[in-house]
Amino acid sequence: MILDSFRLDGRVALVTGSTRGLGQAIALGLAEAGADVALLDRGDATETAERITALGRRAHRIRLDLGTATPEQLAAAVAETVAELGRIDVLVNNAGTIRRAPAAEHPVADWDEVLAVNLDAVFHLSQAAGRRMIEQGSGRIINVASMLSFQGGILVPGYAASKHAVAGLTKALANEWAASGVTVNAIAPGYMATDNTAPIRADAAREASILARIPAGRWGEATDVQGAFVFLASDAAAYVTGAIVPVDGGWLVR
Repeated sequence: MILDSFRLDGRVALVTGSTRGLGQAIALGLAEAGADVALLDRGDATETAERITALGRRAHRIRLDLGTATPEQLAAAVAETVAELGRIDVLVNNAGTIRRAPAAEHPVADWDEVLAVNLDAVFHLSQAAGRRMIEQGSGRIINVASMLSFQGGILVPGYAASKHAVAGLTKALANEWAASGVTVNAIAPGYMATDNTAPIRADAAREASILARIPAGRWGEATDVQGAFVFLASDAAAYVTGAIVPVDGGWLVR
């Protein structure tokens, strides 16, 4: 039956940035589809872990700050996932950060932090997980891109650069690893009601201009991305790779 190909029973996923918002919703969605989940976050992912175990799935927490983690520490996080949960089948590079300042005044420290979390950690985790997935002949890597993988944005040069780079990295890894049974895709969320967009939603004029452009007429909720992640993590998406999939209420086609 076709619905069986969407199940993730027996799979193990590693999700970064999983204490709240999109990351928490993604982790719960994968667990609801049958996966056990390792939760990598600099914060306390206890709530997410408890909700996963309540679903009858296993959860393992890894405390690590992607802004300062070394490639060796990121590889160790992948190894810890395998040691604790038995394998790794899915990697979701969700964790991200954003810093807002005019480009002419953008602090070097802000640029470095955004690139470290949004790009460097994505590559090093993908590399470590990819090696294991290539060895086992199967795997799914799903990156979190952005509307700013396609557009330039305002006051966020580091974020826009990093999310354009994530789109390019997704395609580069997809080219190299598809023949080994490893797919690499990205989801590009639209304007979602999360912590990252709180400053925009607090600006009445900016919020109104954004809502006026979204054909769906509303901000996205974290649960709106779950189906797309489950699909790309599943056997149903075995022939989908190198794709950047918008989940944006129609923003890009307006």
